[in-house]
Amino acid sequence: MLFKRLLMPFGVLMALGLIGAGLVALAMALIYPSLPSLEAMTDYRPKVPLRVFTADNQLIGEFGEEKRIVLKLHAVPLRMRQAILAAEDDRFYQHGAVDYQGILRALFADIFSGSAKEGASTITMQVARNFFLSNERTITRKVSEILLAYKIESNLSKDQILELYINQIYLGQRAYGFGAAAYVYYGKALDQLSVSEMAMLAGLPKAPSRYNPMINPKRAALRQQYVLRRMRELNYINVAEYSYAMEHPGHVADSHSTYSVKADYVAEMVRQYMVKAYGERVYGLGYKVITTLYKANQNAAFEAVRRGVMAYDHRHGYRGPEDSVELPDHAITDADLEDALSDYDVSNGLYPAVVVDASVQEVRAYVKSLGMMVLRGNQLSFAHAGLVANAKQNIKIQRGSIIRLEQDEAGLWTISQYPKVESALVSLDSHTGAIRALVGGFDFDNSKYNHALQAYRQPGSSFKPFIYSAALEKGYMPATLMDDLPLTINDPNINGGQPWQPHNYENEYLGPMPLRLALAKSKNMVAIRLLRAITPAYAHQYITRFGFEADRHPPYLSMALGSGLATPMQMASAYAVFANGGFRIKPFYIDHIVDAKGKIISQTIPHIAGEGAEQVIDERNAFIMRSMLKEVILQGTAVKAQVLGRSDLAGKTGTTNDLVDAWFTGFQPSLVAVAWVGFDKPSTLGSGETGAHAALPIWIDYMNVALRGVPESTESIPTGVAYVPINPATGKPDKAGSVMDYVYTDTTQ
Repeated sequence: MLFKRLLMPFGVLMALGLIGAGLVALAMALIYPSLPSLEAMTDYRPKVPLRVFTADNQLIGEFGEEKRIVLKLHAVPLRMRQAILAAEDDRFYQHGAVDYQGILRALFADIFSGSAKEGASTITMQVARNFFLSNERTITRKVSEILLAYKIESNLSKDQILELYINQIYLGQRAYGFGAAAYVYYGKALDQLSVSEMAMLAGLPKAPSRYNPMINPKRAALRQQYVLRRMRELNYINVAEYSYAMEHPGHVADSHSTYSVKADYVAEMVRQYMVKAYGERVYGLGYKVITTLYKANQNAAFEAVRRGVMAYDHRHGYRGPEDSVELPDHAITDADLEDALSDYDVSNGLYPAVVVDASVQEVRAYVKSLGMMVLRGNQLSFAHAGLVANAKQNIKIQRGSIIRLEQDEAGLWTISQYPKVESALVSLDSHTGAIRALVGGFDFDNSKYNHALQAYRQPGSSFKPFIYSAALEKGYMPATLMDDLPLTINDPNINGGQPWQPHNYENEYLGPMPLRLALAKSKNMVAIRLLRAITPAYAHQYITRFGFEADRHPPYLSMALGSGLATPMQMASAYAVFANGGFRIKPFYIDHIVDAKGKIISQTIPHIAGEGAEQVIDERNAFIMRSMLKEVILQGTAVKAQVLGRSDLAGKTGTTNDLVDAWFTGFQPSLVAVAWVGFDKPSTLGSGETGAHAALPIWIDYMNVALRGVPESTESIPTGVAYVPINPATGKPDKAGSVMDYVYTDTTQ
């Protein structure tokens, strides 16, 4: 009797099991015929974004709904594959579509924990779900997932399935696949990641939002450590590798530092061009655009602009906190402080922080995503005026103040501020027009306005070389004398018809002087007299040879002082004419475009100086102008550039009235670069902020990197030019002359 009582429940369970099995079999019979075709997998054509690269194959931008880099399995590092298997399915190559051993392990784990914590989905099941199914938790969906997994395993090899998984799985931040995630989270290619960084990515598929290291760094770190432990348990890594990875977890890029090359403005230029040329569909076609940028040049330009802008900003003092928030008097949590900073983003290395306590000796501030920091001594020096007891209210730093912090070159965090001034730098190959670097502003995330292309500003004295070049065409030579004395201009088209009394910088006048020295010293009175001698009408026509727009440079005497309007890009291409021997080149930034199959569908064929480009000024003119622009660095307003230790540099500073715009445009015969500094709403940069002080240091910083490994150039005197003795009293050739200079052989003026 007792045996029967015990047997009855068992029989009921058996019957229920048989009924359940029958129902599953029936469900399979009904569902299997309706399963989707595997064509989406066997003929895998994912939406691949438009991607933009430097000439040396560094990714600078991606555009599309899905960030994705499709990789063949052999291109995925072994450690990355092992990290994925350790995290998701370590028996992937041993089991079939379903891992029954894994199901039992997960079942027991859930029973003992009292909750459904363990999953049992194989990689194949995840692929089935990602390609064809939703994430809804229903029995029908789960059965479909299992059946699809069997169908996939019967049609594809394990390697093919793993490759699909690696490329298709969603990993947060709009990144699909591990190739894209490497750039999104670490700003580098998958094969450049460390083991710890690979482990971080491998931990994402379980819950991309929960384990996102940008959003939940602490939770992500725990998941990363779990993956590393599993890799060690499976002997994918040895003890030394495991210990090192645990001690060096890697640094996730901030949301504005996805790429190793800082070229947002160029990436946006490419995006706009591609949409115009191919339409909105271009975002999913997988096209690759190879630009003309070089990584070293571009990053050097970015850093030079940043340093120049921050140096200018610091010279003009602390303006006070960016904002303020109300903080309660009682203790608050990190979460509260993060919430207080939610409206403030990290911007170009400037981290927002909320002040918790402040005194002249010490500031305690919570830095967004980094935690609490204590600043003392030199870390406070820039903002000292805001910390003293009698600080003005508008600059006072106190509890609740929103401030900015940055790291100096030694890694020390200091109080800083977001700058108001703007800057741009553009650099191009003087013979082809290929743009090697372009920075359109201090921070693309804050302002998309591309000053390098869009900002028409007065070029000031950096425009004078074009007036001097026009004068050479009229027979004037570097030794020709011209008065540097005050003058008054009565021109109805200038100064509202009132007498115009221009002046030299700091009102310094040197009397009669050779044009070479006048250009080097940037003497305004000489430039005006020279323009008057050759006539504004002639110069107005002449400057169009260099690509300037005539209607932006009215033919008045003020044109000699750069009162017209030009962009940094126009200035760069115009100076390239002097650098390359007289040829007008066309700047370009796209080298070629490749479709998803690797076929080149568009290639830029430039007109090269001496090989198809239009010659717009005489070779002799270009040679003499180069020699005069070298003088600017040898003994003129740009002597600071001698720090580069080269004899083949030339250029011209530019400073406008009231110090509104500061320029330096210069070149080595193979490379031109232009640096500009100014405010978006034109206003004075302040006392002493000339082109030599505000812009030239940016140019020097850039050229210091861009010209590394470039040998110094030498040049011979072209036919039609002679180097002869000059009488300094007359400025004319004289066998008994005491100075030497260049003249055209067919003129003696």
